[in-house]
Amino acid sequence: MSNQIHHGDNLEVLRTLPDAGVDMIYIDPPFNTGKHQTRTQIRTTASANGDRVGFQGRRFQTTKIGTRSFADAYDDYLGFLEPRLEEAYRVLTGNGTLYVHLDYREVHYVKVLLDGIFGRASFLNEIVWAYDYGGRPKNKWPPKHDNILVYVKDPENYVFNYDAIDRIPYMAPGLVGPEKAARGKMPTDTWWHTIVPTNGREKTGYPTQKPLGIVKRMILASSHPNDVVLDFFAGSGTTGEACRQTGRRFMLVDESEEALKVMAKRFAGMADIDWVGYDPVLFQSENGATQRGLF
Repeated sequence: MSNQIHHGDNLEVLRTLPDAGVDMIYIDPPFNTGKHQTRTQIRTTASANGDRVGFQGRRFQTTKIGTRSFADAYDDYLGFLEPRLEEAYRVLTGNGTLYVHLDYREVHYVKVLLDGIFGRASFLNEIVWAYDYGGRPKNKWPPKHDNILVYVKDPENYVFNYDAIDRIPYMAPGLVGPEKAARGKMPTDTWWHTIVPTNGREKTGYPTQKPLGIVKRMILASSHPNDVVLDFFAGSGTTGEACRQTGRRFMLVDESEEALKVMAKRFAGMADIDWVGYDPVLFQSENGATQRGLF
């Protein structure tokens, strides 16, 4: 299979896929926050009279590039996810792994749902991705983590590449010796990793973009080079970028045209991608005229 990006309803696309044809799945579905999620992308330039103060008092002027948003509210969230997770189980290979990225609002209910689809014995881990960014409410403990549920199709036969996983520094390297300190230690099920920096090179401006580092860690652990990785809530295409950097093939699906525009820009000029239901070369300009070019 070549790399593929599909524009359409992910349930309809999933139903066209053959049984047991995908080696790993990572999905980051809407979190059902009940809010309208909006992210504004900005550019900063050094300016003595700028509106933002940075390190050592240096000032920067911010320029708004664009805004992307989507509604994140479902009356029946589990009813929305269930048929898609059932299809995910069907299309996974016998030794395949599913990662479902959620937060505290729905993770408990989705775990019960996945226990019913995969079986409780197929639950491998709950990964906690912890970060420290954004506002801090004064009426409760500030929620600063996401939850990632990990299920394997066969609990007796699944991929886990221990030696391929990126290592993290020892807190007290002097206590473990130079060889271990240089290699680092295996991450636990709690991952401390920054969010995508506001002005970092990785930033695409997509509202729910996840860091490349955490997606690469999952892909390295649970798939082999040239395996097929599926993400049917593809968003900004981070799973595809992680696959490109680790030698995996990918299939991405999203019904949002905003997401497809972001991916068209992210993968511009890459000839090894088949686009299905979307032409990355055709787009609408601000005045409504159809032009040829890349986002």
